[in-house]
Amino acid sequence: MPEPLLEPKLLRKLEQFQLRTGRRARSSARGERRSKAHGQSVEFADYRNYVAGDDLRYLDWNLYGRLDRFFLKLYEEERELSVTLFLDASESMTFGEPSKFSFAQKIAGAIGYVSLCGFDRVTLTALPDTAVTPALRSGLRSVRGRKSSLGFLQALSQLAAGGTMTFNAALRRAALETRQPGVAVVLSDFLDPAGYETGLHALAGRGFRIHALQVLSPEELAPAHAGDLRLVDSETGAEQEVTFGRYRLKAYQRSTQNYIQRLREFCRARGISFLSVSSGAPMEALLLREFRETGLWG
Repeated sequence: MPEPLLEPKLLRKLEQFQLRTGRRARSSARGERRSKAHGQSVEFADYRNYVAGDDLRYLDWNLYGRLDRFFLKLYEEERELSVTLFLDASESMTFGEPSKFSFAQKIAGAIGYVSLCGFDRVTLTALPDTAVTPALRSGLRSVRGRKSSLGFLQALSQLAAGGTMTFNAALRRAALETRQPGVAVVLSDFLDPAGYETGLHALAGRGFRIHALQVLSPEELAPAHAGDLRLVDSETGAEQEVTFGRYRLKAYQRSTQNYIQRLREFCRARGISFLSVSSGAPMEALLLREFRETGLWG
């Protein structure tokens, strides 16, 4: 029997959380999230003047007794939240031990599970989309409710990373194809040479509340090899020979941290939640503590 993506014990702990949105839900479908729509609910929203033809059950008779005018009580209607997970499934994500992709898969599974338990509508979009076969598509697209979580996790566990993509173009196309903007979670190493700026701009322009989660391997953060090396780009096959001594290693680590800091500042300036994690980090501590501290869920 294949190993489950997430242990049942961990899934039970995740059920206590709910994804934080920072805004009201916009969906037209009924759900568990407060929205700006007025309808039938127990949450009072506002008053408006009575107009002939309005339902008399919602008249506020106490207010009429004080002001001698008819006012209608309005209530907030609960709507579902749309959660879209953008998972980088390009060849570069296969690097590391454990691989960046397997680690990102688990994070995507955890976020999807929390969302489904909260009756949000979840869609997972792999970048590139060729990673999702037709057989897996129904288990990953527009699923809702806890009863759908098992199928979602099983379909997610069968995805495999590979191939090339241009991050900005793939994210921009996926953003345009999304019907209902809501919360977007982008899981990637964000190491495309062409950058990440226009892709994240495209999501923001569509009205998403964005969480950017960068996954890097321990080897990328602190290389263990030194000496004369031949580096091969996993996606393009381009090669480069370098000599990695002590000073070059320190310069590399500074460059890596500077890159992460620039990405963090880019996100902060645009209201995007950002977290950079190592694929060697303890998964339970990340999900139960760090995600709560950074405001992904609570």
